[in-house]
Amino acid sequence: MSTHSVFIAGFGGQGILFAGKQLALAGMYLNKKVTWLPSYGPETRGGSSNCTVIISDEEIGSPITPHPDTLIVMNLPMYTKFQKSIAKGGNLICDSSLINEKSDREDINKYYIPATTIAYDNDMPILANVIMLGKLLSATNIFTMDELVMSMQKSIPQSKKDLLDMNIKALNIGFDYAE
Repeated sequence: MSTHSVFIAGFGGQGILFAGKQLALAGMYLNKKVTWLPSYGPETRGGSSNCTVIISDEEIGSPITPHPDTLIVMNLPMYTKFQKSIAKGGNLICDSSLINEKSDREDINKYYIPATTIAYDNDMPILANVIMLGKLLSATNIFTMDELVMSMQKSIPQSKKDLLDMNIKALNIGFDYAE
């Protein structure tokens, strides 16, 4: 990996910023250069939320990228707004539980995963975001499963350690999902 940019977008409350922070922390733990740029509306939940994560072996010139390598999108408004911005040859990872459209772009890789439905079906309704991260791992070479799990083990606060096994399960579900 030289440089990989990921844009994650959805509603506040879907764990968008948490997912981005996990990618940034994994990069840091692996001694990569990293930027994490969150953006969210004034609402606590339900407003727009997104973040840009850039992970590189080299210095990063800007935390903003107009054409990310990967877009992880978890709602229709953000899909509509950002799916055209993905770099040619890049990846669209779409929560098909909440987005009923399919991209007509022929120049990107497309992954549709019903992450929200899968999360509810597995009694982990707040982990659709982590399922999406699992799909990111299987679709790209950004990190191995072991690298992201190691990062989560180091970064999850002591008060939330009981959620680690469930997060790992969600990562694996997303990783193993095939359309």
